[in-house]
Amino acid sequence: MKGLRHRKRRRAKRQVGIEQQYRRIQESLVQGIGLLLGVVLTGTAWYHWVEGWRLLDALYMTVITLASVGFMEVNPLGDRGRLFTIALILMGIISLGYIVNRFTEAMIQGYFREGLRLRRLQRVLDELTNHYILCGFGRMGQQIAQEFEVEKVPFVIADTELEPVKLASELGYVVVQGNATLDETLVRMGIDRAACLIAALPSDAENLYTVLSAKTLNPQIRAIARASTEEALIKLQRAGADVVISPYITGGKRMAAAALRPQVIDFVDGILSGGDRTFYMEEFELDPANCPHIGETLQEAGLRARSGALILAIRRADGTPIVGPNADTVLLQGDQLISMGTVEQLRDLNQLLSPMQKKSLRRPGSSR
Repeated sequence: MKGLRHRKRRRAKRQVGIEQQYRRIQESLVQGIGLLLGVVLTGTAWYHWVEGWRLLDALYMTVITLASVGFMEVNPLGDRGRLFTIALILMGIISLGYIVNRFTEAMIQGYFREGLRLRRLQRVLDELTNHYILCGFGRMGQQIAQEFEVEKVPFVIADTELEPVKLASELGYVVVQGNATLDETLVRMGIDRAACLIAALPSDAENLYTVLSAKTLNPQIRAIARASTEEALIKLQRAGADVVISPYITGGKRMAAAALRPQVIDFVDGILSGGDRTFYMEEFELDPANCPHIGETLQEAGLRARSGALILAIRRADGTPIVGPNADTVLLQGDQLISMGTVEQLRDLNQLLSPMQKKSLRRPGSSR
């Protein structure tokens, strides 16, 4: 089984990506045109400087020679000039043949159609703002993308392999084939305008480089990374990752919890995942520019009575958590309220906390 996966990976690596093909053909066409211009300049320079012709006559002779139109020589040529003309014809045939070959390949492989697609993709990328960047579209990346799609959040995917890119494209996701560890790829995906980056690549080293690059390009971005080992988890935290998740550690804890407290886990899973949820959990940040309840207690604000949403916890601006706040808990600037409720309840709570700001919600009732 492992050998089969290895062979599949090797075959995928041998395949040239669509965008790589486009770039290669584009470079080949440019090189061919440059070669032809070089031949024209060489011929013009020879006839002008060696044969002593006027510059226009030299250019005219070069063009009709390369075009093989059969016109007579502009001025009489000696043996040396005729030998050079023969060489010029051969160089012209080679350069024109190269251009025709590249152009034919471009037509067969859909060069122009691919160019239009890439330009449309770049326009979409340029318009993204406050979006999520998902690096890696393996099994974990696919699950993350499904959750993002359910939540209706804008996101873009990056992967180096051709097969995951094709799969993401077929699913209708915005996807870029590129190495997420490179600054060029992250800049292309709008790292400076992104809200969050998720490094879900198969290698801990790749995730480490991705987080380092992302934090360098945008120190304010929230970086979430996957780690296979405890050592990698520590190094990713040192690199600046805000959250590091080990599938093995997290999976083990959830399996143990499912065995010991099955009803609790079923309830939490129903809230956190799935597209047919009745209740949702959301976070709201209290901004003094929009929130009229800063300085009030929960009882004075009446958030529960007026919206029906339940305030589960409050995270202070300094990071201090308050689990199960009571009626006397005071709302402060920069607080993050963790709330639970139906779509309508969370929408009402959002309007109570930010009545002066019309927000674009991820789902009806979401604050971000």
